[in-house]
Amino acid sequence: MNKNSFWLHLLFILGFTISGLAQDTKEKDVEAIKAMCGCYEVAFNFAETFAPDKNYKFHDRYRSGALEWVTPVEESNDKIVLQHLLIINDTMIIKHWRQDWLYENTGLYTYYKDNQWNYGELPQDEVRGQWTQKVYQVDDSPRYEGTATWIHTDGKHYWENTTDAPLPRREHTKRNDYNVTRRTNRQEITSYGWLHEQDNDKIVRNDQVEDKVLAQEKGMNYYRKTEDARCDPARKWWKENQEYWARVRGEWDAIFARKTTLKLLPKANDKRLYEVLFDMDTSASSEDIKDAIVPFIAPDNHRD
Repeated sequence: MNKNSFWLHLLFILGFTISGLAQDTKEKDVEAIKAMCGCYEVAFNFAETFAPDKNYKFHDRYRSGALEWVTPVEESNDKIVLQHLLIINDTMIIKHWRQDWLYENTGLYTYYKDNQWNYGELPQDEVRGQWTQKVYQVDDSPRYEGTATWIHTDGKHYWENTTDAPLPRREHTKRNDYNVTRRTNRQEITSYGWLHEQDNDKIVRNDQVEDKVLAQEKGMNYYRKTEDARCDPARKWWKENQEYWARVRGEWDAIFARKTTLKLLPKANDKRLYEVLFDMDTSASSEDIKDAIVPFIAPDNHRD
């Protein structure tokens, strides 16, 4: 074997090995993402921790709990969609948040403030091997997005990213002293299920001055696995309603495909979007759903 043949052979072997390692890692990523599915007893815990202003009055700690079913509703080679469903008093089902996972995704809607998301794209090299987590409201409108690498080391499996977001649901109708949450989200697969750990900055943002941190907050949301049978009401509800919500996602996908600034109105015709979509007949057509969503898009964002 001459020198050129030797080096070509070596490069081929190295390339094949690296490709194989990347595929193995991706398979571990998919396994970790899908490990978040199932029936869970969830404990939500939040506490404000620090504030730059010594006169700041810390708000009460927040604790809540729920029974929640997390189910995969879409899966392809580079995309996994997980829908969360709350179960209240064993029978009442509430469509909760949704998380989409996209592999090596370059397009992101980044939250700015006042219900506005700015679209931007990252170079392909920056997202190599990474997964974007896109989180959506109960009505499938956007909340926040971020990209990072799943880590599998020392027996731990976790994903961590920092990104801006609207106020959390537990505060957006109660607080007006800040308008952006800078969230550091860490989702870790554990022996009991999974942990959603958060380190949040509560930020005051306007166009004239630099961001101001009002306070910081720690969040620990524990998802503890329980018997799947306890979530049977949610599985039944989703089976009956999934086609309607697939059409809702389809209409939002068409809006996101514009790849431009998106600003949403908090109300239209004195109703919030989730009220409109939750009240619609589940046989509603895609056109009906589009007509329901469009009034909530700020006029400058309207397109046919």
